[in-house]
Amino acid sequence: MSRPARIGAAAALAGLPGWEAVDGRDAIRRAYRFEDFNAAFGFMTRVALMADKLDHHPEWSNVYNRVEVLLTTHDAHGVTALDVQLATFMDAAAGALGAQ
Repeated sequence: MSRPARIGAAAALAGLPGWEAVDGRDAIRRAYRFEDFNAAFGFMTRVALMADKLDHHPEWSNVYNRVEVLLTTHDAHGVTALDVQLATFMDAAAGALGAQ
């Protein structure tokens, strides 16, 4: 299996409104806020299933109705198309669950 090509955070952010660069790392991040814990956990479950399919897993945390996500491709030591694909999926899943 070949290593994914690094595109960098700046290139990724051009097509990902609401995401931001991480200081000191070639990574992107976003925070989502949901109505309650159930919606936040539902979001994480949807994303976990997609992440497993992609074999690409986020760094994330959850506190009640908030989910904070950081994406980078560890094998490539930076942001790749996999991160953009997962971020795009996350935005759609969060929107379907009414995230702010």
